[in-house]
Amino acid sequence: MQIPDVEVFAAVATASSLSGAARRLGLSAMTVSRRLASLEKELGVRLVQRTTRSASLTPEGEVLLPFARSMLEADEAARATLKANAGTASGLLRVTAPTVFGQELIMPVIPRLLAENPALQVDLTLSDRIVDIVGLGIDVAIRIATLSDSGLVARALAPNPRVVCASPDYLARQGTPTHLEDLKNHQCIGLHGMPYWPFVHQGKAVSIRAEASFSANSVESVRAASKLGLGLAMLTYWDVRNELADGSLALVELEDVVPEQLSIAAVLPTRQYVPNRVRVLLEHLERALK
Repeated sequence: MQIPDVEVFAAVATASSLSGAARRLGLSAMTVSRRLASLEKELGVRLVQRTTRSASLTPEGEVLLPFARSMLEADEAARATLKANAGTASGLLRVTAPTVFGQELIMPVIPRLLAENPALQVDLTLSDRIVDIVGLGIDVAIRIATLSDSGLVARALAPNPRVVCASPDYLARQGTPTHLEDLKNHQCIGLHGMPYWPFVHQGKAVSIRAEASFSANSVESVRAASKLGLGLAMLTYWDVRNELADGSLALVELEDVVPEQLSIAAVLPTRQYVPNRVRVLLEHLERALK
């Protein structure tokens, strides 16, 4: 049953006439008649006996009336609750993000997010796999990758270029490469799922296969191996920014190519009616990324 049709039926029962119901609802008499007929057709029973001046409920209409009023009360309560919560972040916020990024960037903002929004709950899934956010009912996915063309909505939060780095000890022993071809003479730690390192040369994409005696399936392992001096690593800036800052890893810049430029993006199921709980999370993340 459609709420507008039920509303007309209840108004007719109260006013005891179609014209009275029309005045009560601010509708035309024709609209009231059409909606009432639509409800009767849907239910397969006659609800109101009409005359030119009055209307009275049939026995079936009397049975329906309390249910109709309950439906309208529930509809009004739901609208009032949603309106009251429109400016606050509440409910369950489901988020997924890459493991390292989630641990280092999302987790630190969670305490303040929850403190500022006591009606909010957060369910965080950390995974380096791309998951189906629509199928799993996830509100927002934070991704650091070249986004595939899909029906999802991506919102860039911050640039996050790939970088080549190594420990100072490794570079002291093996030398610092200066050109793309030099990488063939170095140990290039492999990350599962990315056997080729992507670069850009004069606006065109180029790549080189990562060849090393060690590879791993996680960013944490590749970063740790690089710090231990096992070779060069290609990760993203936000994966190694702390290590670059404290000197445990050194940036390797090549003269003839630049690593692929990525960004940190928030991926949403749709751009329409984005819940406020998602908005406040993205605001906190954007502040942290600055």
